[in-house]
Amino acid sequence: MTGFFRGLATAMVTPFDENGVNLDALGEMIEYQIDGGADALVILGTTGEPATMTEDEKREVTEYSVAKIAKRAKCIIGAGSNDTRKAVEASVRAQKAGADGILAVTPYYNRCTQNGIYEYYSAICKAVDVPVIVYNVPSRTAVNVLPETAERLADIPNVAGIKEACGNMAQVCETMRRIRGKIDLYSGEDFLNLPMLAIGGAGLISVVSNVAPKLVKKMFNLVNENKLKEANELQDFLLPLEDACFYEVNPIPVKAALNMIGFKAGAPRPPLTVLEHENAVKLRAEIIKAGIKVYD
Repeated sequence: MTGFFRGLATAMVTPFDENGVNLDALGEMIEYQIDGGADALVILGTTGEPATMTEDEKREVTEYSVAKIAKRAKCIIGAGSNDTRKAVEASVRAQKAGADGILAVTPYYNRCTQNGIYEYYSAICKAVDVPVIVYNVPSRTAVNVLPETAERLADIPNVAGIKEACGNMAQVCETMRRIRGKIDLYSGEDFLNLPMLAIGGAGLISVVSNVAPKLVKKMFNLVNENKLKEANELQDFLLPLEDACFYEVNPIPVKAALNMIGFKAGAPRPPLTVLEHENAVKLRAEIIKAGIKVYD
């Protein structure tokens, strides 16, 4: 299926404090994203640190986010696992909570075969009716959704697209050739937003838009309006900020950035650590250069 969403989806941070999840801060971040033009919000994706959250916390965040977003944007819940049974259970819970769709990362650590990837997504899609986005990020999972597997997945009725973060544009182009008109392609790497849109991508699932939603949405709009010169200029402008948001492993820098611009994002949960001072200084400078006010 195609057309689940077009435009910008922000891969949301989960704010923590000493008591657990800071729902008030999450609500403020959601409003910032909607005001910034986000078309969808991804809750409990990799950037949301679900690996270090309890099941009760994930349920709480899901239910709160669905209610807070209130259909003003698509609410997409991360529900992947290295255990197909757990991924299915998480997807079913998300649908029951009112999620508009599911983002399911490939099974990680187990390093299944391409057929295993297909069977994993097939099981999820059989269990739910909502759209499912495949998430390919081999740098984290050690599993790569090859173009021929993406083509097979495109025939599953409620697979809506693939979030590509493989980092290999040759592979992405071949995947796009095979899925074009069947399911949508979403950029999962801020550095490659422009080229992925240029080959027909339907949207961006962005980390940097946590900090700069208006600028990232403008990038999409410029490409959508065939204003490629202006889009390239904006990409050039955004690259230093994008680089800064990945000085250390995601979401360490983007959480620091949100704290700097006035949100109570808190610190990442161990084993992730707070952003090192030298990198924090450089990140702060790039945020200011991007025209975003800092408070910290």
